[in-house]
Amino acid sequence: MTIEADRPAAPAARARRAAPTPAPVPVAGRERPRVPIERVPQPREDKMSETWRLARPSRIGTSLERAQTRNAGGWFVAGLSGDIGRTESVARTIAGREVVFWRDEHGGLVAGPGSCPHLGALMDRCPVIDGTMYCRWHGLALTREGDRTWSPYRTHDDGVLIWVGLPTRGEPATERPALPVRPPAGGSVAAVIAETAVCEPQDVIANRLDPWHGAWFHPYAFSHLVVDDAASTPERLVTDVTFRLNKTWGVPVRAEFTCPDSRTIVMTITDGEGTGSVVETHATPLGVDGEGRPMTMITEATIAYSDRKGFKVANVLSPLLVPVIKRTTRLLWMDDRDYAERRYALRRRGEFPG
Repeated sequence: MTIEADRPAAPAARARRAAPTPAPVPVAGRERPRVPIERVPQPREDKMSETWRLARPSRIGTSLERAQTRNAGGWFVAGLSGDIGRTESVARTIAGREVVFWRDEHGGLVAGPGSCPHLGALMDRCPVIDGTMYCRWHGLALTREGDRTWSPYRTHDDGVLIWVGLPTRGEPATERPALPVRPPAGGSVAAVIAETAVCEPQDVIANRLDPWHGAWFHPYAFSHLVVDDAASTPERLVTDVTFRLNKTWGVPVRAEFTCPDSRTIVMTITDGEGTGSVVETHATPLGVDGEGRPMTMITEATIAYSDRKGFKVANVLSPLLVPVIKRTTRLLWMDDRDYAERRYALRRRGEFPG
């Protein structure tokens, strides 16, 4: 007879729970099916496996601590590549600093302090002609070379997102941001959304370092989620999960979560349909709101890829596919923003259990 002294007796309702629905066979090592869609009925909650014992606060906290030690080099995601055109400047607040963006005569990204060095005008929506920006107040002309009154920042345009490099305490500057490996641009479809949340970047990263919540918190999108403990480490979480198409059909894949820097987490499909596809989640601190609460911009880039011939059709139809991906992503982040904001609120009150 074995006595588990530390485990409380299960309530009657829990004791009567139906046996959990068995998970599909892990994707790794399976022969690739001709049709990636499988009949995987969505289980009811009383038949789903509990994940709270595995999603230990200390376990998530350890992964978060490791992620926070990764040098971001002072780089911050500032928006979509298509946000910045050649005829007008765009000003944004990044990490509490006003930053102005425009493009030079070759289409290269330029960024610098958003306040005009003359009388402090916010240089937003200023005309840009042949790569030179003219302040709307008095016509002060600025170029990417800068002058003794105004010095540009580091910039990077990766074709999907734009980045700005700002002097940041504790982050030795690097030449480029730590970009994840992406699928070939010519054969992939990219969709990006951006949402603002009342939290800090670490709360966004912590949300993604808790994959165990996926099947419970997002049952309309995921099911049969299992974290492969043997393959996972504090720096990498490996999961088998079914992406839901409806309550009956789904697409099982194997995916892993990694953090290339302290403000980014990437999910990469490593086996199954869409191998090589990535979902990048970038957390950019903006500043504080009127109540002094931190504001963070969540930028999520989904870059879908498949080497199947049929995906070439999807690529051609990307103008129709991208809105669908964005709609699904926004639905997920309505939930995950609540998660991140709740985590921040608990930490602020000193009540977070982690």
